[in-house]
Amino acid sequence: MKELSVPLEVGSRKPIYEQIYDYIKKEIRDKNLRAEAKLPSTRALCVHLNVSRSTVQLAYDQLLSEGYIEARPCRGYYVLKLDGLYDLETVEHKKTAKRVEVNKEYEIDFSPSGIELDNFPYNSWRKVSRTVIGEEAGLFNMGEPQGDMVFRETIADYLHESRGVKCSPDNIIVGAGDEYLLMLLDQLLCFAHGKQMSYAMENPAYRKAYFVLNGIGRKVCPVRLDEYGMSCDMLRECEANVAYVTPSHQYPMGIVMSIGRRMELLSWAGEGSDRYIIEDDYDSEFRYRGKPIPALQGLDKNGKVIYIGTFSKSIAPGLRMSYMVLPDSLMDSYISVGKRYSNTVSRIDQNIVNLFIKEGYYERHLNRMRGIYKAKHDVLLGELKKFGAEYRIAGESAGLHVLLSTDKMPEDELVLRAAQCGVRVYPLSEHFLGEDIECDIRKLTGKRSTIILGYARLNEDEIVRGTKILMEAFSNEKDM
Repeated sequence: MKELSVPLEVGSRKPIYEQIYDYIKKEIRDKNLRAEAKLPSTRALCVHLNVSRSTVQLAYDQLLSEGYIEARPCRGYYVLKLDGLYDLETVEHKKTAKRVEVNKEYEIDFSPSGIELDNFPYNSWRKVSRTVIGEEAGLFNMGEPQGDMVFRETIADYLHESRGVKCSPDNIIVGAGDEYLLMLLDQLLCFAHGKQMSYAMENPAYRKAYFVLNGIGRKVCPVRLDEYGMSCDMLRECEANVAYVTPSHQYPMGIVMSIGRRMELLSWAGEGSDRYIIEDDYDSEFRYRGKPIPALQGLDKNGKVIYIGTFSKSIAPGLRMSYMVLPDSLMDSYISVGKRYSNTVSRIDQNIVNLFIKEGYYERHLNRMRGIYKAKHDVLLGELKKFGAEYRIAGESAGLHVLLSTDKMPEDELVLRAAQCGVRVYPLSEHFLGEDIECDIRKLTGKRSTIILGYARLNEDEIVRGTKILMEAFSNEKDM
């Protein structure tokens, strides 16, 4: 038996028992205490360290529960053999170090994901949260599978007023993110028609939706875009049942689907009982030119459009709160299949967002953020126009990102040069489904290479500084 001289810090915030536990665990991991080594008894160690026996017992109990030692009746405590122990601490340290290194690499990150949270109305959110939690203890019970009715009524009113969506609260499903709702929808469609559905997606595409559908084994057919949106001629050629589109602001190209193309798409859906359109209206709240574009669902007279929206862009991504409006024709399938699943969004969060909207905080927040994003948008466009005639800007009418295209150099060279100067930009090619990507990019943009520049998370000074760095990096001829 080996004496343990544990270096204890009496004034430390870490409890004494935890210091003893950490020391012995480290000794075992470092193999200073080998397998089958006998530890001092709790009585002997407490005397040696001048601490209470219960303190030592707490440390030993923690080591026992984690499998570092075992207690043998009438014999004492022994170190267990730990060959093949997964070293969690080492892995965590490596990950942390890598993450810090990546963050240091980029001074400016033009990410198209995320939103600005510096101007979030935290005080209003706290006030609403306190009200909700203080008034209704029943919110800690299970709610309706579709989401609380009072919240669905609020969503229905909001969608009708702001997006022209025609729906009843009974047709709304609340869920934790678009990905979850998409997987649920696929089950409903398969049940309704007794077969697996095949999907058409815009190309370039919102890749998360593609990963969901491809990941559950569904056939996904990429359909090229033109200046008006998804090509209906190519849609007919691919024999898909369901078309997934982002008509108000195509991601990532920023195309607004024309009214003519919307009617063509609805006509296509009406040609078969098993045809549907999924309308992903992910960031329709932010438009900078003209009036807001009404939702495609509002034009649908035959129950063919499934509308999906989210609060991730307009409130906060961390909410993980989206909603889906089903046509009447799919409600029987939901009652048969979908109601088997509990709702995936906390009732407390549902009621906080509900009151946030009802009390007018949401509308005020949106109006303020539209002004903030518009100012950032205008600063970015003003700086990009300085790049000269060799560059083309697109997708600037709405949303939280723009596209910058050029023939000057390959896309990967643009990304590399930006990274070498501490600026992160995003290649458009990553969003294409297919092989002849450069040809597709040229057809859409008229240029050889295109990068995506998001601006929501940057302040105006960072946008100016970042674009100046990019202009210098792209105009430098030394490596060409």
